[in-house]
Amino acid sequence: MSGYSTAELDGLRDFYRTSLLDDTLPFWLPDSVDREYGGYLLMRDRDGTLLDDDKSVWFQGRFAWMLATLYNTTEPRAEWLEAAKSGVEFLKKHCFDDDGRMFFLVNRQGEPLRKRRYFFSEAFAILAFAATAKATGDEALAQDARDLFRRCMEYVDGERPLEPKFTDTRPTIGIGVPMIFLNVAQQLCDTVGDDHAASRIDGFVGQIRGFVKDDLRCVFEQLSPDGGVVDHFSERTLNPGHAIEGAWFILHEAKRRGGDADLEDLGCRMLDYMWERGWDQEHGGILYFRDPDDKPVMEYWQDMKFWWPQCEAIIATLLAYRMTGREKYAEWHRMIHDYAERTFHDAEHGEWFGYLHRDGRISTAMKGNHYKGPFHLPRMQWYCWQLLEE
Repeated sequence: MSGYSTAELDGLRDFYRTSLLDDTLPFWLPDSVDREYGGYLLMRDRDGTLLDDDKSVWFQGRFAWMLATLYNTTEPRAEWLEAAKSGVEFLKKHCFDDDGRMFFLVNRQGEPLRKRRYFFSEAFAILAFAATAKATGDEALAQDARDLFRRCMEYVDGERPLEPKFTDTRPTIGIGVPMIFLNVAQQLCDTVGDDHAASRIDGFVGQIRGFVKDDLRCVFEQLSPDGGVVDHFSERTLNPGHAIEGAWFILHEAKRRGGDADLEDLGCRMLDYMWERGWDQEHGGILYFRDPDDKPVMEYWQDMKFWWPQCEAIIATLLAYRMTGREKYAEWHRMIHDYAERTFHDAEHGEWFGYLHRDGRISTAMKGNHYKGPFHLPRMQWYCWQLLEE
């Protein structure tokens, strides 16, 4: 194994920038901006043909955040800011229920179709509001972002109870909320500033730390409230891509602090454990689900290759290499970068396929649905580009 030369890192920087600006974004812009009703029409076939005009609320926030972030950090293109504002305005006008919670899916006009028990639509709306407020200088929108973060913390703290999904027979805690809101808090602090968000970061890190089991060399998605392993199908299921995403959020926090040996060690352990669990030794790529004891996993898509775990592993391995200089992370980055570009990238129409079988065959050619759209891939390309610009 060997590390990267300066010339190789420069080449990667140029690759991620060009892939983002000349391949990924042109697939979505300008056609996905809904000029009639606002927001984005993102449910797209391989060639960009619209498959469905319903609107994922997650992606109204996610794409608005991505566009405003590009405007703030790379180049102030007017079309990016205009498109970001379209998503934000649609969110504010159509995506909040009377109880203050957000919908999960609405139709093209913004009429509600589905509302879920969790509050991840809110997480992505906070990102969108904060990044767009920074771009526009809109202090009212910045305060909307801060206020929505506080409301989410009231859900987290139990001050605003939510309808439970399960009974209390077998209580569990999950890594998802502290992990996602660690990143939300980071973004909120770094765009418009928020003392309350800053004050929650250490708590999120502490919660994530509890899901890292060094004796088992894995990161769990669910545990009992006292931190114990729950020996049942769902609770045993590991999600390597999700844990690797959490690993780079932790590494990014160490980077935000100008260096933090403890957080760097935590993030690297998370990456190490879940790379070992998730990397497919036969075909390459990150598998979707694994079991800590290598028992069968219940979900039928457990051995598929989804686009987003590959994106998170590309970020995590490059960030770990840049922070530690360890050659194994450069080698892992080469492996996942080359695998993803070879198997997921659509050279004919641009962007990436989302869903592959284990051996790399395409399962479906669609590029956009309720969960896939312009977020994980352009975020990876943007983050790696900016990391290598430093």
